[in-house]
Amino acid sequence: MQKITIQNLDKYVGKEVKISGWLTNKRSGKGIEFLIVRDGSGFVQCIADENEIDAKVFNLAKSLSQESSFELKGTVVKDEKQIGGFEIHVKDIKLIGESVSFPITNKPHGVEFLMDNRHLWLRSKRQWAIMRVRNRLIFAIHNFFQKEEFVQMDAPFFTGNAVEGTTTLFATDFYDDKAYLSQSGQLYGEAMAMAMGKIYTFGPTFRAEKSKTRRHLSEFWMIEPEMAFFDNDMNMDLIESFIKYIVKDVKENCKAEFEILERDTSIFDLIIKDKFPRLTYDQAAKILIGEEKVNGKTTIETLENDFLEVLKNIEENQKEIESAENQIKAGVKKGQKNYLQNKIDTIKNNIKELDEKKKVIPQWIESAKHFKYGSDLGGSDETVLTRMFDLPVMVYNWPHEIKAFYMKRDKENPHLAKGVDVLAPEGYGEVVGGGERETNEELLIGKINEHQLPMKAFEWYLDLRRYGSVPHAGFGLGLERMVAWICKLKHIRETIPFPRMYGRLFP
Repeated sequence: MQKITIQNLDKYVGKEVKISGWLTNKRSGKGIEFLIVRDGSGFVQCIADENEIDAKVFNLAKSLSQESSFELKGTVVKDEKQIGGFEIHVKDIKLIGESVSFPITNKPHGVEFLMDNRHLWLRSKRQWAIMRVRNRLIFAIHNFFQKEEFVQMDAPFFTGNAVEGTTTLFATDFYDDKAYLSQSGQLYGEAMAMAMGKIYTFGPTFRAEKSKTRRHLSEFWMIEPEMAFFDNDMNMDLIESFIKYIVKDVKENCKAEFEILERDTSIFDLIIKDKFPRLTYDQAAKILIGEEKVNGKTTIETLENDFLEVLKNIEENQKEIESAENQIKAGVKKGQKNYLQNKIDTIKNNIKELDEKKKVIPQWIESAKHFKYGSDLGGSDETVLTRMFDLPVMVYNWPHEIKAFYMKRDKENPHLAKGVDVLAPEGYGEVVGGGERETNEELLIGKINEHQLPMKAFEWYLDLRRYGSVPHAGFGLGLERMVAWICKLKHIRETIPFPRMYGRLFP
């Protein structure tokens, strides 16, 4: 008898198979047990019928508790109504490991409880789906760059210098010398691009910001390509092609996962076929404060309409709750009562989200109205700007004072740096930051001094301008921010197996 994984059930319809897995959920009927089994590759309903199997096997099926592990034999049956489109009719079960009082049940749990039990929370269907999407994104990223003839290279995690200022560095001892955990592999990427032409690095990076926002992690993974003989226009073309490629790949290969996550993927079709809007910083600032319209509306008008829509939706949701509660009070059957109660709970969660929007939209409006030209875009500014578009937005040509020291100055306007940020739609903000690199040694020295960075630590970097310097550009994409947007998650902590953030070092 063939031992298989759940993801391959389609190849064994009508055949007897063996699977090994864990019980994620179950329900009982008269003389029948419905077991929802997972094996890491997928989920399947397994039916144990006391009229079809040995009494000992049926009693074992009845006694299985959540997260018990076992080996199961049975026949694969096609059923489109079931998870994955198949089910297994059980013939035999062999217990491998008992699970007593598994702490994460099917009832709601608080975020801190789930984070404290992250090692177990990963087993849930939703977390499984997120990790599968993450895995596919990583696969697609490598495929894209390898097809584009990039060479994967590795930057060191220990560095003797900062990349983007010293305030967000984790300092550590390195054989009695002071070292830092890398904020970015980009400077080393430039050196490697001068050797290999086109390279990309893919590894963990570290930021010591004491921030607990939904967008921040202290340890996260960055994809950082660097290209010799590229300017920023070529860089933006590559970024757009890259995002289109990986979005198309996950859309085609993660259908089951997106179904579990209840992710509407229609926006991906627009991203794949339409050209991304490209705005100069000046244009973005004018749109943000309401001086320039997009599709006939200003940001302020759009947000005011959004606010009225939120109030309307809250009122409608409250009426639905009232109606359902009145039906329960009037008396209904148990099944209908459970249905109505679940409906009420779902609507209450919707109202919580709407209440949050009711609170933040007026803040966004005030922030947009008072945006100061020359400032960096904050999280709310990015949210407001992307509200005006259905696609990722590229903002380029920034005031050089707010960009990293290595950004190339615009010859036509030296007050601007040839950087680009890509802002994801649906309120997810910056997912890519990059630009053309400064090749003028004197300007670089001036910027290093301006940022009060130790010149000695950057002598090797200046060598790249002294020996055959060429125009070059690159960017960095935060994997976890991309996963958060692709899966439409509320918080970045769900995008990585074991998140490290301010206040969280365990498990």
